[in-house]
Amino acid sequence: MVLDIVTYPAASLRKKSIPVKGITEEISELIKNMTDTLYSMQAYGVAAPQVGRNLRIVVLDEGGSNAEVHKTQVYVNPEILEANGEIVGDEGCLSLPGEYCPVKRFARLKVRAMDETGSVREVDAEGQLARILQHEIDHLEGVLFIDKIPAFRRDIIKKHIKRRIQEGDYVVYEA
Repeated sequence: MVLDIVTYPAASLRKKSIPVKGITEEISELIKNMTDTLYSMQAYGVAAPQVGRNLRIVVLDEGGSNAEVHKTQVYVNPEILEANGEIVGDEGCLSLPGEYCPVKRFARLKVRAMDETGSVREVDAEGQLARILQHEIDHLEGVLFIDKIPAFRRDIIKKHIKRRIQEGDYVVYEA
């Protein structure tokens, strides 16, 4: 089932998410629905707060939803163990539709998380995967990509969104 995406400036996007205690039927269903949402929205990643759930869950596909073969990855309670290097590239976000800006991120990460079966694993990520993981883990901390850009660019995006709301071109959805 495809879930609605919570959009900026919804207050729930700024809340720190709570850890998942275990993989229950409810959590498995949420992961399935987040996966459906990821692919229907043609995205690279989605975090549980973006679908109105204040839980530490990320679903992603580093090849994007248009890849010929989907390689869905699930991260439950992800934590960054190591981070180094630097990359800069344009980012967008399902919760800020139509807005993009260059963002500086770590180039390489080591992340520990549970997968959809409850097994704990460590993943070495670099490049696109490292960027996606940082973006989605930020959501679990109540941080958006616009918090990582210079204030003048953030102000431009906020004004643009405000204008789009007034014109009826942008809908604020709060779960």
